[in-house]
Amino acid sequence: MSKRIVTAVAAAILLIASISAYLNIVPRQAAAEASRSWSVYQDTTQSIEARVNDLLGQMTLDEKIGQMVQAERAWVTPKDVKTYLLGSVLSGGGSFPNDKQSDSTREKWAAMVDDYQDAALSTRLGIPLLYGVDAVHGQSNIVGATFYPHNIGLGATRNTGLVEQIGAATAEEVKASGTNWAFAPMIADPQNAKWGRTYEGFSDNEALVAQMGAAFIKGMQGAAIQDLAKSNKSVATAKHYIGEGLTDNGANQGDITTLTEQQVLDINLPMYKAAVKAGVRTVMVSYTSIQGLKMHANKRLLTDALKGHGPGQLGFTGFVVSDYNGVQQITKDWDGNPVSGLRDQIRTAVNAGVDMLMMPEIWRETIVHLKDLAATGEISQERIDDAVRRILRVKFESGVFEHPKTDPALASTFASDAHKALARQAVSESLVLLKNDNVNGSPILSRLADMNKIFVAGKSADDIGLQLGGWSITWQGSPGNTTPGTTILQGIKEVVGDGKTVTYDKEGRGAAGHDVAIVVIGEQPYAEMHGDNLNGLKLSDVDLATLANVKASGVPTVVVLVSGRPLIITEQMNDWAGLVEAWLPGTEGAGVADVLFGKRDFTGKLPIRWPFYAESYKPIAPGKRNLDEDQILFDFGYGLTKKESTPALKPVPAKPPVR
Repeated sequence: MSKRIVTAVAAAILLIASISAYLNIVPRQAAAEASRSWSVYQDTTQSIEARVNDLLGQMTLDEKIGQMVQAERAWVTPKDVKTYLLGSVLSGGGSFPNDKQSDSTREKWAAMVDDYQDAALSTRLGIPLLYGVDAVHGQSNIVGATFYPHNIGLGATRNTGLVEQIGAATAEEVKASGTNWAFAPMIADPQNAKWGRTYEGFSDNEALVAQMGAAFIKGMQGAAIQDLAKSNKSVATAKHYIGEGLTDNGANQGDITTLTEQQVLDINLPMYKAAVKAGVRTVMVSYTSIQGLKMHANKRLLTDALKGHGPGQLGFTGFVVSDYNGVQQITKDWDGNPVSGLRDQIRTAVNAGVDMLMMPEIWRETIVHLKDLAATGEISQERIDDAVRRILRVKFESGVFEHPKTDPALASTFASDAHKALARQAVSESLVLLKNDNVNGSPILSRLADMNKIFVAGKSADDIGLQLGGWSITWQGSPGNTTPGTTILQGIKEVVGDGKTVTYDKEGRGAAGHDVAIVVIGEQPYAEMHGDNLNGLKLSDVDLATLANVKASGVPTVVVLVSGRPLIITEQMNDWAGLVEAWLPGTEGAGVADVLFGKRDFTGKLPIRWPFYAESYKPIAPGKRNLDEDQILFDFGYGLTKKESTPALKPVPAKPPVR
C-alpha cells in the first residue's frame, strides 16, 4: 500500500472518529444547555414557594417593578406590555375590545386578552399576565353573558350553596372569555341605603356578609388552594378593604368620622377573616377614609391588620391591589405627615402595604416613579421583593404559567343552559314578599295562579337593562335591550301559558276589568357615585304616575320593585294589596314569574333593614346601629310566604329632620 493510500485511510478513520465523537457530544451539549435554560420556576413538580424564589432571584429591578403595575386596556397595547414588562392589565366597566360595544363578545374578548398574554409570554422570563375585570354579577362586561342577581339579592336567598355555585359559574364565564382575575366579591357593610353601591353588598348584617362572601370565593377559586389552578377557576378579590358602607351619610369614597380604626376593625374585620380563610388571593383597597386617612395610605390596617401574623391579624399571603386611581387620593400618610404629588403618593401607598398599583392611564409615570423611589431607597428592595413575591405566588397558584391562554373547551359553558337555569333559580330565591293583604278572604299572592285576566304595567316590566342595574355591559348600566335575556313580562307570559290573558301597558292605562294588576317599577341603572342618594330613595314621577293610573281602575295591585336597595314607599304602600322586592334580578326575569304565578313559594328574607324615610338614618355610633327601631318599616330577616297575610305593621313615625 502506498504511503498516499495509508495517509488517506488514516485521515478517513480520523474523520469518522471525529464525526462519531461530535454526534455523541452534541446531544449532551444540547441537553446541558437545555438544562441550564430550564429553571426551577418552570418546573411544576417544585413547590410554589420554590418556584417563586427561583423566579424572583432571576428578575431585574425593571422586571419586578413591571409586576407591580396594572394598566387599563384603553391606554396600553400588547407592545407596551412587552416593552415595559407589565404584570397586569384590566378592563374597567365599558372597556371593550376595539372600543366598540358591538365587539363585546366572548370570542373577541378571548382574542384580545390572548394578544396581551402573548406579549407577556414573549418577554425574557415569560411571566404571564393577570387580566382583571369587574365580574360582579356574572361576566357582566360581555353581551350575551349570564347575568345573576346583584349581591343584595343573593343575600336575600340565605343560600350559601347557591352562591357557591354562582361563584363557580361566574369563574367559568370569566375564564371562557380569556380573563383570569375577577374583582369580586364585594365584602361590604351597607349600613345606609343612600350609598350608591348598596346593591353590591350582600347585606347590612356582617355575619351574613361573611358567609356569602366566603361561599362565593370558594365557588370562584375552588374549595382548596390547589383547585385554583384548574382551567375553570378564577382568581377572586375581596373588596374593598375596609369600612365600605360605614361612611358618614352613606357617601361613596367618603370619610368615617364617628368610628376609630379599631372600631371599624371590630365591625368589619371578621368579614375579611372569613374571606381569607376561604382562600381569597387578592384584596382590593377601599377609597374610604377613617378620620381623614385614606385606606390606601393606612399601614396599620393594610400591613399590620391584614398581612400581619400576630394575635387578631389575618396573615393574608396573597397580594393587595389599589382601586382605580385610588392612590392619587392620598393626602397624608399613616403618621399624619402631608403627602402631595404622584411620586409621594406612590411611595406612601407601597410602603403602607399596596402591592400592585392600579394606574389605568398613568402607568408609565408610575413605573418611572417606582424606579426612582427604589434607587433612592425610599421604597426598600425588601418591600419591592415582598410585593412581587406575593404577586408571583398568586400567579403560580392560579396555574397561569401552565395555561396562560384561553381554553377553547370552556366556550360551551358561556351563557350555557345550566348557567341560565342557575340564574333563574337565584332570582326566584331572592324575591322577598313584604306585603300580602287579604283580598276576597285570602292573601292575594296565594291567588295569583288562579287568576285569568292579568294586567301588567310599569317601566321595569319589559326592560332588560333595568333588571340588570349598574356594572352591566357598561360601568353605570343603561335601560333597554342591552343584552339577550328574559324580561319579567316575558316571564309572566311564559309561566301563565296560553289559556290566560296578559295585557301590558307601560303607563298603567286600561287596567279596569282585570283580576289583578302587576305593577313593575323601580330604579334606573346606576353604579358608584352616580347612585349616591339618588332621588332621595323615592319613587320617580314616572312610577308615581303609573301607580295613579292603575289605582284609578280599582283593580287589586301587586307592586314588584326592581331596585338595588330599599326605596321609600311609606306614603304609597297602603294602596297596594301586595308588595314584592325583586332587587336587580339580571337576565332571567322568568324567575320572578316562577314565584308570582308558578309553583315556587317565596323563600327570600330581607338582607337589609328597610327604613320609613331616607332621613331615618343616623350617624353610626360605636356599638349602636344607625336606625332606631321605630324608624324601621321592615326589619332584617323579614319575609312572608304566599299563604301568610301581612302582619300588623308598625305605626308610621314622624319624619326625622334632614341630617
